[in-house]
Amino acid sequence: MQGIQRRVVYVTLYELIAIVAASLMLALASGQGVAHSGVVAVAASGIAIVWNLAFNYLFELWEARQAVRGRSLRRRVAHAIGFEGGLGLLLIPLMAWWFEVTLWQALVMDMGLLLFFLAYTFVFNWVFDRVFGLPASAAGVPCS
Repeated sequence: MQGIQRRVVYVTLYELIAIVAASLMLALASGQGVAHSGVVAVAASGIAIVWNLAFNYLFELWEARQAVRGRSLRRRVAHAIGFEGGLGLLLIPLMAWWFEVTLWQALVMDMGLLLFFLAYTFVFNWVFDRVFGLPASAAGVPCS
């Protein structure tokens, strides 16, 4: 599976799992209900979808220009850190506003999520590539 079909399946599976996990973790971290936390989890998911599509498109453009093919541990770690770091910069202000806390408090709340999602992103990408195969950019096939 390649191209837009791969990206749609990837984002859909990733975000469905993410919404459930984030709702539960935010409810625990904020002391507010799952419904209240679920709203910000769904909003965060929408932001993450747009970021995911943009980040993975740019990552694959970069990856296609690399002399070494495949997705090594180092490349997977770089991908996960880049994705989650950028997403954190987008979501911390949203969390501060929604939970009516300072940016510092939102950052502290988000750290648990960031650590979880850093590991989740790494594992999800690895499993996804095992199930659906590598994208053309990593397999040495011309990208379409």
